[in-house]
Amino acid sequence: QAQLVESGGGLVQAGESLRLSCVASEDIFNLNTMAWYRQTPGNQREMVAVINSRGGTIYGEFVKGRFSASRDNAKNTVYLQMNSLRSEDTAVYYCNTFPAPKPYWGRGTQVSVSS
Repeated sequence: QAQLVESGGGLVQAGESLRLSCVASEDIFNLNTMAWYRQTPGNQREMVAVINSRGGTIYGEFVKGRFSASRDNAKNTVYLQMNSLRSEDTAVYYCNTFPAPKPYWGRGTQVSVSS
């Protein structure tokens, strides 16, 4: 059964860090290029970070060196280390394939940053 399960979010203060995890079912992960997305109420999801099967990454312009994506192919898991968090990073974070996300999404994980 296709599945995406995100975790690791929480409420932190500006400047602090969080590490998000996403476990994907094999049919989704399958050495595909994966991405982290985020969404705030009333807005479309935006790409945060992309990581290919070999660990190559690209990031949204707003990341500015603060986030780092990684993956463990043996565990079908992708990670997002987020440092120097800002209030504008507050959002629900999701993972999915890239550039074409699967039509099914996980529940996401809420990241809330207080200033």
